[in-house]
Amino acid sequence: MAQTKRKRRTKHRGNAAGAIEARGRTGRKPTEAETKSSMRDQARQRRVTKPPTWNSAAMKAGAMAVLLFILTQVGIFGGDTTVSQGILLAAMAMLIYTPLAYVTDRWVYKKNLLRVNQKR
Repeated sequence: MAQTKRKRRTKHRGNAAGAIEARGRTGRKPTEAETKSSMRDQARQRRVTKPPTWNSAAMKAGAMAVLLFILTQVGIFGGDTTVSQGILLAAMAMLIYTPLAYVTDRWVYKKNLLRVNQKR
C-alpha cells in the first residue's frame, strides 16, 4: 500500500495577515555574547554610507528650495514676497545648495571611511 501521509516540509509559514515569514532559528538559543555581536555587526553595516552623488545632492537641494519657497510665501522669511520672487529665490537657493550639499556629503563619506578603516 502507498504511503498516504507525506512528511511535512515547513520552510515558510504564513501569519494571520497572510504574509509569509522566514522560519527563523531552530537550534539552540544564542548566548548573550552572540546576540550582542550580531546586533553590532548589523548596526555597523547600516552605518556604512554610500558614496555621494550629484543626484542625491540635487534632491536635498530641491527639498530645501521647496521649503524655502513655502516659508517665503507663508511670510516667515521676507515679509511681502510675491510668487515670482519666491520662485526666483528658490531657484537661486537650488543653485547654491546643490554643490554645497555634494561637498558636505563627500566630507561625511570620507570621514566615515576613515573611521571604518581605522577600526579594521
